[in-house]
Amino acid sequence: MLRLDTAIDLYSNTVTKEDGTQETQGGTSIPILLLGSYEFTPSMAVMARWGVVHSSPPAGEGATVASNLLLGGVKAFKPHNDIRMAAFFGLVLPIGGGGGDKPDPAKKNAIGTGIWARSAMDNAMFAVNDMVFIPGLGIAYVAHKLTVQAEITLLQLMRARGERGQADGARTNFTTGLHVGYFIIPQLSLGAEIRHQRWLTTPAAVTKDKALRETTSFAVGPRVHFKLGKTTWARPGVAFAMGLDDPMMAKEHKIIQIDIPVVF
Repeated sequence: MLRLDTAIDLYSNTVTKEDGTQETQGGTSIPILLLGSYEFTPSMAVMARWGVVHSSPPAGEGATVASNLLLGGVKAFKPHNDIRMAAFFGLVLPIGGGGGDKPDPAKKNAIGTGIWARSAMDNAMFAVNDMVFIPGLGIAYVAHKLTVQAEITLLQLMRARGERGQADGARTNFTTGLHVGYFIIPQLSLGAEIRHQRWLTTPAAVTKDKALRETTSFAVGPRVHFKLGKTTWARPGVAFAMGLDDPMMAKEHKIIQIDIPVVF
């Protein structure tokens, strides 16, 4: 499978002008992530994910910067005809830009905007100073044109570089989500999900701003399903996402996500 996943995040921020007055200005962050996976058997697969982030901030210089690289494996189980389960383990390598002891300020800001453009659910891709270990578990009910899926993921971040620019040597993050999808017709489905992210440890950023401890967001949108060949399916979808609390609500993040998976 190949999957191209693009988020367009429109947000606002208060900036100080040259005359000392403040005003609210808009910014844009666009992370583009490419995922490839290969099934060795119907129940085992490996995957890799990498991307770039383009940022146009309200003030200062914009930049385009590479993300980290995620490598992982999935083991699927089917304990019942209508129940599917999957266990995941991933390793994120800190190859992204905007990190190190003397990061370029524009690139550092750009990679940070990717976190919120992805609703804080893909932090590991943008933690460019950290090696990240990611175990996860998912379970889904799939029957009668309905899919109900829940996931939990633990992220253990270990600093691999950038000691001068990052105080935290280790951090632990937790994410979870619930997705509900329904096929209106075989070619069209609608989906909605709610997601939650929380820091289980207390990073320096959370010490400074308690609103960064956790955030909850939702997304909703349609997806179409059509064949490209005998065994090839395309399932492009578009969704609107936004935060339900701070810090995402404080900066009025409004996100359009365009997801294009092609299954061979």
